Amino acid sequence: MLEGKKIVLGVCGSIAAYKSATLVRLLIKAGADVQVVMTKDATSFITPLTLSTLSKKPVLIQYFEPGTGQWNNHVELGLWADLFLIAPASANTMAKMAGGQCDNLLTAAYLSAKCPVYFAPAMDLDMWRHQATLSNVQKLQSYGNILIQPGSGELASGLHGEGRMAEPEEIVSFVTDQLSESLPLAGKRMLVTAGPTYEAIDPVRFIGNHSSGKMGFAIADELAKQGAVVTLIAGPSAQTLQQTGINRIDITSAAEMLEACLQHFDIADACIMSAAVADYTPINVSSQKIKKQSDTFGIDLKKTTDVLRVLGERKRHNQLLIGFALETQNEEQNAIDKLHKKNLDLIILNSLNDVGAGFKLDTNKITMIDRQLHKTIFETKRKSEVAADICHKIITLLK
Repeated sequence: MLEGKKIVLGVCGSIAAYKSATLVRLLIKAGADVQVVMTKDATSFITPLTLSTLSKKPVLIQYFEPGTGQWNNHVELGLWADLFLIAPASANTMAKMAGGQCDNLLTAAYLSAKCPVYFAPAMDLDMWRHQATLSNVQKLQSYGNILIQPGSGELASGLHGEGRMAEPEEIVSFVTDQLSESLPLAGKRMLVTAGPTYEAIDPVRFIGNHSSGKMGFAIADELAKQGAVVTLIAGPSAQTLQQTGINRIDITSAAEMLEACLQHFDIADACIMSAAVADYTPINVSSQKIKKQSDTFGIDLKKTTDVLRVLGERKRHNQLLIGFALETQNEEQNAIDKLHKKNLDLIILNSLNDVGAGFKLDTNKITMIDRQLHKTIFETKRKSEVAADICHKIITLLK
């Protein structure tokens, strides 16, 4: 959820500022781009050098950099951020935020922020319980800011109670969960197939195709990025997933693909069948390597079970089934025929006649055709961008 997110991390004057180092490290590890902004008092608790080293960016503290006079533009900073996180948020900074005061760079950037703002209070028990603090927290929440509740435990004063800043791991988990819930596919279950299948001839040889799995893996990543719970059934492929949390199931043959799909299809809200499944498989598979004995060699083949047709027959009325058609002639008519015969809601057509489309490439050129035969033609794009277009269509169809 945090992959590629631009995060402004505000650090205020609190003993809990030492936890900011771990927090920066966790955000960077999750793939975020972190810009730390500190109040002047925060520098008494943790050095800017520590946080700049971990974030790989200079820490911003003042409106103007000493010596150079360079202006740190608070408006640009607020617009840059995808997410604004203040941790620790001191009682003093929360009071300024609630009252609209901006006598430092952090509060000025906060007032300029267009993105979600999270704040994790840190203070002593009596300060946290004071009516002024509670009133400020309520006011901040009424503005749409999101409270990360402080925990209970031993405090710096020696008292025991509520007021401890949430642990860095808890903060990252809280933000991630919040982002997931706000995404358009949050909670939706998606089944994706990718790559080729290999049909064994003997222990050494197989019948296969040139599919790399790039398109299917890109779709799985994009669906997960939009909050979906994704299961990816992948044939032999060297591709790797960028998003964490995807349930990847590796298979080899068409029969294994069918078995895996049947195990996961019924609970899926949508199924995107981008795998290039073999149409035929050898009738007899040799247990030993077949030796070269003559100038010609024949293999008896039988049809594999049509995975897409089987799923189309058991599809629920409120379930999406999306297929792919890679064609070389009569492209559009063949795709429409497949759409009807397999009971699909959408078919993604690409043609080997189009430059930039086909197996192993990083680009693709597609045409989408839905059940009403509405057709959308797209330009040649990177497969990650094609995946985003497909995901957008899925979101529209699910609505």
